[in-house]
Amino acid sequence: MIILLRHGETFWNRERRIQGHTESDLTPLGLRQAEAMARLAADLVAREGGGWRLVASPIGRAQRTAEAVARATGLTVETDARLAEVCCGEWEGRLRAEVAEIHPERFATGEWFFGAPGGETFEDVHARAASWLADLPPESERRVIAVSHGVTGRLVRGAYAGLDRHATLAQDVPQDAIYRLQNGQIDRFDCEPVEPV
Repeated sequence: MIILLRHGETFWNRERRIQGHTESDLTPLGLRQAEAMARLAADLVAREGGGWRLVASPIGRAQRTAEAVARATGLTVETDARLAEVCCGEWEGRLRAEVAEIHPERFATGEWFFGAPGGETFEDVHARAASWLADLPPESERRVIAVSHGVTGRLVRGAYAGLDRHATLAQDVPQDAIYRLQNGQIDRFDCEPVEPV
């Protein structure tokens, strides 16, 4: 079983600024989302017994979210670069609207995050996601909580379920829900509502 989370809201998420590998702190709402996801993850894993690992992207927003999960579960955070967000190259730090104005053809496809000069492709990130999944224990022995990102989390779920590119990228990327990947099935669990202050 894999319990998969996206990090909580960041200041750049709120500003609609392209993050990629660049750091952006969790907002107060993002911190509360991380705590809510952590409580839900702890509840789900407690039902399954011991032997769990907690693995996160090395990027700060995922690490902060993983720290909340670690507090809730008593697990230690391991880091795996394959769970990092898609690199958006020269576009990192820029507003989406600004880049969309300059490159409307790339944004029209709905796959703009793979179009940045110096950034990663769909195939690059899919290969990372598939490699991470392939290195896990067999399904019957798998007990992993993973903290990742919007795009990479989609590709982990897509690789797990054998989805095509379109179906993979059409998936939701909530910051107030977690996914359970088990026996070829993906189930979403929504957290308790967390209101902005």
